[in-house]
Amino acid sequence: MQQQTKTPEVYRVGISGSYGGLNLGDEAILQGIVAQLRRSLPVEITVFSRDAEDTRRRHPGVARVVPARSLARDAVRPEIERLDLLILGGGGILFDEEAKVYLREVDLALEKRVPVMTYAISAGPLKTPEAQKLVRESLSRVDVVTVREPGALKVLEEIGVKRDIVVTADPALLLEPEPLAPGALEREGLDPARRLIGMSVREPGAAAPDIDEAVYHGLLANAADYMVERFDADVVLIPMEPKMLDVRHCHAVIAQMLRAQRATVLKGEYSSGQMLSLVGRLAFAVGMRLHFLIFAALQGVPFVALPYSSKVEGFLADMKMVVPPLHQVNAGRLLAYIDQYWDRRAALQKSIKKLVPALQKRALETNEIAVRLLTGRPARSAAAVTEARA
Repeated sequence: MQQQTKTPEVYRVGISGSYGGLNLGDEAILQGIVAQLRRSLPVEITVFSRDAEDTRRRHPGVARVVPARSLARDAVRPEIERLDLLILGGGGILFDEEAKVYLREVDLALEKRVPVMTYAISAGPLKTPEAQKLVRESLSRVDVVTVREPGALKVLEEIGVKRDIVVTADPALLLEPEPLAPGALEREGLDPARRLIGMSVREPGAAAPDIDEAVYHGLLANAADYMVERFDADVVLIPMEPKMLDVRHCHAVIAQMLRAQRATVLKGEYSSGQMLSLVGRLAFAVGMRLHFLIFAALQGVPFVALPYSSKVEGFLADMKMVVPPLHQVNAGRLLAYIDQYWDRRAALQKSIKKLVPALQKRALETNEIAVRLLTGRPARSAAAVTEARA
């Protein structure tokens, strides 16, 4: 852990979430939170990370990194006590299996009377009475609760959280592209001159218990073969969690394709900003993971989603796209949506580019709330913060 001395003009902010290089979407969230705080106030940022070395490497603007998962409660307590604000989030971190883990730092902060806010989080599934009670009691005591979609608000209300909850938007919407290394696509075996269509998968698990991999592998493989032949495209499967199970599921989809020679799984290591740039090279996208879809929207790439959770459904509602939930989609229905969205891709691009700025403005509102908590005075308007980013 790095030691730095705070001057009276610097605010000490801790950020706790699913950070440490496992998921490019989570790293985009952290990058967005850090960038907005640093543009608004003089801050010294501490990140509570799964992998401290990865966080230091990916986020050089972070002053301190605490390997929270490998430390006992008493070892983390001094790191919490020194803060002016603890931020929990963002992302989908409050679900049955992990809620207790992520709320540990919150409880320590509440013990020490350190202000706490949730930063555009998602919630659910929360089915067990133990997890519901823990989330309900913890969130009733924090200073501010913000969520990133109405579905998360509904989940928290259903488990009995009785307080004001603000719906903002995902901080990853503020991510900016970073340049790819020269020849990056060629090293992946891709021809930049050819039409590229991106696809994303996600594994079943505690955060997505209703996914049947046997079903969605077949759906995506069939869709990939169709797009290869119908659109004369090469398919790129993009693992957003390359260190976890995404790579295996990408290969499982290709294994069911008839035109597998026209499909590639990305192998290189990319930052979130570089992945955003890579997604910008796509002509079209079909995917499950929320941040893959957010990256497509940020780059104006038309897409079809397979919504497996309320967070994806919430984003689609913001994008004014109507797609049925994953469990209601069969092969024919998915191909019909792909055909329809492909034929309307110019209009979709126009619509996406019109709708994204409103979401980005909502994402900036979460930072304004954090600034108000830190300073006790009104934060700059969203317009002023946007101007500072330019």
